[in-house]
Amino acid sequence: MSENTRLYRISNIKAPLDTGKADLRRVAARALHVREGDLVAADLFRRAVDARDKGDVHLVLSIDVETSLRLHAPRGLQLTELPRPQAVPLPRPRALSHRPLVVGLGPAGLFAGLTLARLGLRPLIIERGRDVDRRARDIAAFHAGGPLDPTSNVQFGEGGAGAFSDGKLNTGISDPRCRQVLRDFVEAGAPEEILWDAKPHIGTDRLPGVVRGIREKIRLLGGDVLYETRLKDIRVEGGRVAGVIVETAEGDREIETEDVLLAIGHSARDTFEMLLARGVPMERKAFSIGARIEQSQAAIDRAQYGRFAGHKGLGAADYKLSARLPDGRGVYTFCMCPGGTVVAAASEEGGVCTNGMSVWARDGENANAALLVGVTPEDFGPGDVLAGVRFQRLWERVAFDYGGGDYRAPAQLAGDFLQGVPSRGPGSVLPTYRPAVIWGDLGEVLPEFVVRSMREGLARMGRQLRGFAAPDAVLTGVETRSSSPVRILRGRDFASSVAGLWPCGEGAGYAGGILSAAVDGIRCAEALAGVADKEATK
Repeated sequence: MSENTRLYRISNIKAPLDTGKADLRRVAARALHVREGDLVAADLFRRAVDARDKGDVHLVLSIDVETSLRLHAPRGLQLTELPRPQAVPLPRPRALSHRPLVVGLGPAGLFAGLTLARLGLRPLIIERGRDVDRRARDIAAFHAGGPLDPTSNVQFGEGGAGAFSDGKLNTGISDPRCRQVLRDFVEAGAPEEILWDAKPHIGTDRLPGVVRGIREKIRLLGGDVLYETRLKDIRVEGGRVAGVIVETAEGDREIETEDVLLAIGHSARDTFEMLLARGVPMERKAFSIGARIEQSQAAIDRAQYGRFAGHKGLGAADYKLSARLPDGRGVYTFCMCPGGTVVAAASEEGGVCTNGMSVWARDGENANAALLVGVTPEDFGPGDVLAGVRFQRLWERVAFDYGGGDYRAPAQLAGDFLQGVPSRGPGSVLPTYRPAVIWGDLGEVLPEFVVRSMREGLARMGRQLRGFAAPDAVLTGVETRSSSPVRILRGRDFASSVAGLWPCGEGAGYAGGILSAAVDGIRCAEALAGVADKEATK
């Protein structure tokens, strides 16, 4: 960048759907009322679709421009002068007596490990499951009707649960680390579009390569990864971590460390039990359960985009719906996968649970999303901090038994569900869940209050979005793993009251998706290393 130029970001630019990167200078110059030659460079910062008026669906762009001019905001647009980019040296971490241990290689663990490696702390990362390539083969075999591998499935293994999902990178948090996570994803092989799309995603087909790329960067920076290595116990002496016991194929072994960053994921139920036994402070936490709903993607496209449905500049449409019921309970859609599939996401033998995924192209016949009902600790009934875990497990086993014990998932047409009658087979929307579904009545595999709330919420959402509650939309159950049922308590400094223990990410109850979990992993690693911004932890 020249000493004589400035950087500006111009936002809220309306542009046609077919606007590409080659058009940016022309579009920005026209919006700024300057000549195209007055702009040294123009880069896309954000791209969103405005589909509120179905007769005028268009893009809304934010473009960063470099120019020698002193610009002023045109009417109706927002103009911000940006600081000049500066190289920021890495801070010096505190001295550690042993290598820090990261438990789990999902988004939080990956980015915690990458952060520690960049700081020169040579982290050791353990993952109970297999590397992402072998894991993909194990999952494919299970979905084809083979046995479930409790250590290598949609929940467990390198990449975490997010690696076999749509790879959505939406988040409600505002943290500058989000941008760094996106850049790291792109450097590891993710599509460049995630840097500017308002609703970025990577896709199940591309995520394994991205995960592999980040893991190799950690190794190049001095970190190590051990697969099929499960955290079995934590040794605590004098109120602080003194080491861990891990279980491997060769037997148990002890690892000396004084810092354990727990990025265990929301399904590590045995680890929750161990932490409870060791007196690690935890609390019960609200979560949600329900089922997956599938509709025709073409119908959703028409409902969202009108006559513009199918335009190459739009892709498959998504949705996000919610309803607050008179009794105060919330019903909402979650993890919507355009052009995707419903997947078997069990991690324990004898239980059925579902999730959704879609590839980068999002070109499948069906749309799918979780249709969920909020569940509070009061709904679990009396019990200890793991009552929510037992609540999840109960309904997963009910669904397993209903399906005949071979991981078939209960399914019902939306029209039949609303009327309370069992389904005998599909309509025009064919279920995508594998190995197979068993048609019947979801009212028999979910709590009565959840079924009642889902029915009312489904009817309300059907009025919000045409086609959402189509009579032949398919409901497949059960979905129980929307978030962690416990929170592992930590202070503002990200540390547990057990010194040297750093609860992190979605499994610890502090994140809700790939991007927020990755950012939480970074922040916990910075705190562990002693380089966290003290103001940010207040």
